[in-house]
Amino acid sequence: MALLNKNSPYPAILAACFGVFIAADDQTVIVTILPSIMSDFRLGIDDLGQVSWTVTGYLLGYTAVLPLMGRISDVHGHRRVYLLAMGIFLVGSVLAAMANGLWTLVGFRVIQAVGGGAVVPVTIAMIGDLLPPGRRGMALGIMGASAEMGAVIGPLWGSLIDRFLDWRWVFWMNVPLVIIVVVLIMLLAPSGRRYPRPVDYRGGLILALVMVLVTLALSRLGEAPVQAGAGLALGGLLLAGFLWSQSRASFPLTPLSLFRRVSFSAANASHFFVGAALIIAMVNIPLITDTVMGKEPLEGGLRLLRLTGAIPVGALAGGFAASRLGYRLPTAAGLLLGATSFYFLSTWDLELSDPMMTVHLLIGGLGFGLVIAPIATAAINSVPPEDRGTAAALLTVMRMMGMIVGLAALTSWGTDRFDTLVRGIDLSLVDPGYINEVTSAGLIVFEGFFLTAMALCLLALVPTWLMRGEKHGVQSPTVPIGGTGDTSWGR
Repeated sequence: MALLNKNSPYPAILAACFGVFIAADDQTVIVTILPSIMSDFRLGIDDLGQVSWTVTGYLLGYTAVLPLMGRISDVHGHRRVYLLAMGIFLVGSVLAAMANGLWTLVGFRVIQAVGGGAVVPVTIAMIGDLLPPGRRGMALGIMGASAEMGAVIGPLWGSLIDRFLDWRWVFWMNVPLVIIVVVLIMLLAPSGRRYPRPVDYRGGLILALVMVLVTLALSRLGEAPVQAGAGLALGGLLLAGFLWSQSRASFPLTPLSLFRRVSFSAANASHFFVGAALIIAMVNIPLITDTVMGKEPLEGGLRLLRLTGAIPVGALAGGFAASRLGYRLPTAAGLLLGATSFYFLSTWDLELSDPMMTVHLLIGGLGFGLVIAPIATAAINSVPPEDRGTAAALLTVMRMMGMIVGLAALTSWGTDRFDTLVRGIDLSLVDPGYINEVTSAGLIVFEGFFLTAMALCLLALVPTWLMRGEKHGVQSPTVPIGGTGDTSWGR
């Protein structure tokens, strides 16, 4: 109960984490209502590529605005921008509920994502405002658990609403939930410090364009390599121009000096590898179950749930451990658990059964959860308070880019590898001998996916060991709220 006394910052933190939960829920809630959306808009299975933009559009909007919104939150105050982000998310939700066609729904989902994407880094920055460095680990673990629980519950929430109401109520239900969050933040969270300075909006738009171009190019790498190459080249040129302008700007959107801080750069590198490894699990666990193993789609989802359901538990444990053991040991432990899980997944075959299957998945979920709080703590503890929002946004972008790059690269490689293994086999034949060969080829491809993810986890250990306390993260864990630290609680 000490966390909830009137002088504690935790009520404000829990309110902010509830907003994170709602935004994360809307990343995945769309998955189970897509059939109803297709039916309502009279779309067929051949329109699935267009329908997938309800997911892709959200991810693009979510990622592209993060650096700009992070910087705006540093300039205008983290609480103020948190409320702005929830307002944008609310407007996007109402518009999505009233959408009269697929592409209007996609556009309104992007508006949702602009608000939802800002909530995570601004919450990280608010935690930095409310707690001294030594006490941030547990709070960041709660935030990580909130985000993961939202993503886990999203599909179930969507299916329940779709069954008893209508798919549009998925978005209408956000209205009262967001209002609750806004009222709680206004009542509980202090205004916090602001660091007035010009905001490089042009740089923010250029960086957003770079991320959109790179994401689109990577998504088309397999089916349109020439177009994808042109998009990557253009994105690279724009990125080079952006970095050049930032190095000469008086008030850069993304201070490159942050990356001279060893802990900050190391945390971002680790997060990139974690994102790449996590997307391999998210995509390929249901895929191997539904294809090579010939199970029902529901079984693939239930298997993935065993992994994702363990992530919030690991996130809370990681927050507890980070507060007492520092950054490196909990992160290294999580990465080793992740690598172990992927090794076990690489051995999966048609004889797989419980309880070992569940053990393999739980190990991975706990590992991915363990790393959330220590990596975030290392990043925000290593930067000045006026750059916390920016630092948290960059850290989130790095994980998202790892997921995008990992998925695109492995999809392209996996397709080529499978084609090589089944070359000369007529896939239209149903002879058992051919089926066995195709199944064996599929298992080899998925083995390669999971071993690659294991290697990514082990590779992430290198930057992890460079995460250490720097001059902005050396305050005593015993500094009281409202004391001499850089926290703004009570001011």
